[in-house]
Amino acid sequence: MPERTGWLGKLKNGLRKTGNSITAAFVNAQIDDALYEELEEALLMADTGVKATEHLLEDLRRRVKSNMATDAAQVKVLLADAIADLLRPLEKSLVIGQYTPTVIMVAGVNGAGKTTSIGKLTKHLANEGASVLLAAADTFRAAAREQLLVWADRNTVEIVSQEGGDPAAVSFDAVNAGKARGKDVVLVDTAGRLPTQIHLMDELKKIKRVVTRADATAPHEILLVIDGNTGQNALAQVRAFDEALGLTGLVVTKLDGTAKGGVLCAIARERPIPVYFIGVGEKLEDLETFDAREFAQALLG
Repeated sequence: MPERTGWLGKLKNGLRKTGNSITAAFVNAQIDDALYEELEEALLMADTGVKATEHLLEDLRRRVKSNMATDAAQVKVLLADAIADLLRPLEKSLVIGQYTPTVIMVAGVNGAGKTTSIGKLTKHLANEGASVLLAAADTFRAAAREQLLVWADRNTVEIVSQEGGDPAAVSFDAVNAGKARGKDVVLVDTAGRLPTQIHLMDELKKIKRVVTRADATAPHEILLVIDGNTGQNALAQVRAFDEALGLTGLVVTKLDGTAKGGVLCAIARERPIPVYFIGVGEKLEDLETFDAREFAQALLG
């Protein structure tokens, strides 16, 4: 798949800062405690988190022993294997078609790239042949609604929107419209504020309840968009939103140019919610499905 090769190049580029800080430990290194200490420091700096870092280093020591590795280059390959195995539980495909429409709620704090990701997700689904209806339920932010209208126009999909309307009401109307129009997917863009603001979590719960009222089986997916740049803060958001809503998947954006790419390892160890998509840039095609082996290779390649 040539496009996947192109994607791997982009991913490698995006993870370069994280990768360089980890691979620097292997330069002219002996396999000794000093190497493991340097790796520990580099993994922690990359926001891998204490639990995942401890797990990876234990796993790595075991692999080094059983493979009788004798030089640092071999250890680097074994670390990539350990990271791929740790991340593998996060690999899962977004399934469309089991329900018509498949109702997907998308949450995320302001600035995480939520609305942009919805646009990219719409394109991805349209490319797969699915008809999509967008619900602009981030009604407090006029910019979000306008941005979504642009994406809808660009992707030639229909949109349900109300100026200053009630987010739950917009969501309810959208699910009913999706059913009436025979759409494959209804994508609901929800209000994005910080999870510490209790009333906003309450509002998201209300949207979820109202969506269920419109369709007893829905929402079928509840996705959280997180900014890969924010490291451990992203993990805190995953915890908070999962507790409030019961997340089914993640979209990790902005994995470009930051040294915090280890956050996926922290998520895998502490809150292993599937990562459906990762993004490395602003373009429509800069969102791709997540592959653990590919990510580990890009990180340590």
